[in-house]
Amino acid sequence: MWIFQVAGDLTMAANKKVILAGGALASNIIWQVAGFVEVGAGAHMEGILLVKTAAHFRTGSSLNGRILAQTAVTLDSSTVTQPPHVGRILAQTADILV
Repeated sequence: MWIFQVAGDLTMAANKKVILAGGALASNIIWQVAGFVEVGAGAHMEGILLVKTAAHFRTGSSLNGRILAQTAVTLDSSTVTQPPHVGRILAQTADILV
């Protein structure tokens, strides 16, 4: 799991891409942003966005992840794809003596 904490705003320029490598999964990347998020036209992000104010995705931008913002999420002809949750739940049992 990777957690990126941004103390201010997060701005991604047009036509830039976040590319995952080495087995990284969008469901394991969290962007915690204290300000707003601006994703430029044609740009692509990966991960879960936790935004204190608003998130704006410009024309043709995309996200493989989720967006949670306290005020607004604006999608201008943008695509958001929810990544599959990859993982397993391990059950553990124990004997309790009374």
